Amino acid sequence: MTLVNRTKRQPSDSQGLRFGFLGLSICMTACIWMQLGSVGSAQPPSIRYGDRTSPEVKMIYDRGLKYLNAAQQADGSWAGGQKGGGVTGLCLMAFLASGEDPNFGQYGLNVRKAIRNIINSQNSKTGYIPNSMYHHGFAMLALSEAYGAVDETLLWDDNSRDNRTIGEALELAVRCAITAQKNNRQDGWRYSPTSTDADTSVSGAVLMGLLAARNAGIEVPDSSIDRALLYFRGSTSETGMVAYTGGIGGFGESMNRSAIGTLVMAVGKRKDWPQFTATTEHIVTRLDHQETGHPFYFRYYMAQALFQADFDAWTSWKRENTIILRGMQASDGSFNSGYGTAYGTAMSLLSLALEFRFLPIYER
Repeated sequence: MTLVNRTKRQPSDSQGLRFGFLGLSICMTACIWMQLGSVGSAQPPSIRYGDRTSPEVKMIYDRGLKYLNAAQQADGSWAGGQKGGGVTGLCLMAFLASGEDPNFGQYGLNVRKAIRNIINSQNSKTGYIPNSMYHHGFAMLALSEAYGAVDETLLWDDNSRDNRTIGEALELAVRCAITAQKNNRQDGWRYSPTSTDADTSVSGAVLMGLLAARNAGIEVPDSSIDRALLYFRGSTSETGMVAYTGGIGGFGESMNRSAIGTLVMAVGKRKDWPQFTATTEHIVTRLDHQETGHPFYFRYYMAQALFQADFDAWTSWKRENTIILRGMQASDGSFNSGYGTAYGTAMSLLSLALEFRFLPIYER
């Protein structure tokens, strides 16, 4: 079974896209400032959806970004709780998803610092982004979303220049993921790049990173995507429950895993599979479910799965999600979680970011 080939864009070809984006941003900025020239005090330009996004979502998102802006460390990471390329990547995606210009917007520096941190943390030989394949997958996803949108002439300064571009770092990360899968007897991934067993949670994070990289134009073998999707198919029961590890029935019901399974099959173009129908029905008929074990992880995946699988269900679910997050947000804009406030804040914001539609991975 082979996925449909897409036209591949090599890293060197992305420069035109990056500078096209840059030129468009400059033109938009110039036009906006010309129009606002007679106004006494103009704000930096924004390219958000405006009235298409609810005021509540805007308020929650803006407060969350202000917290992430203030909490970012000098090296581009976020302190406290879980730390690594994955958390940095999730925070990076929260900024990219907002609609602010990633090069000249008010959070452009945050974007550049986060990207530099991910690239500097990467093993230059193996391509691995620590501290686990969870982190590697989320960091790979974030680099994919930044690739082609961030002007790399602004990325490095003389004191921190690295030899790798975003495209080069992304290619290395993809190579690491593919090598790890080849050495895995279940065709998935687990915590270490040398693991020989797999679980659907880690595999979902890595597979979404590979799908995003492919969407960005990086060469990803169809066979690697196919094998990973077949691993998910073999882990999904006719009830829509997805095993954690060890095949169908492993570790019982989990809305998190059913949402992950729905998402990867949707983005992987496998909506014709009965397993996709089963996982979709499983989550759509449980919109009132509230996760207690990993609530932020759940909201992150549930939002994307519903958006891809059943737009009406997502529309209904997002209203309740917005109300809940509004009540959970701290006065400083953060969301506290067992893995730290940066993780909790980024995951919460990304569960709302489908309204903006700016991240390519959020396209339907």
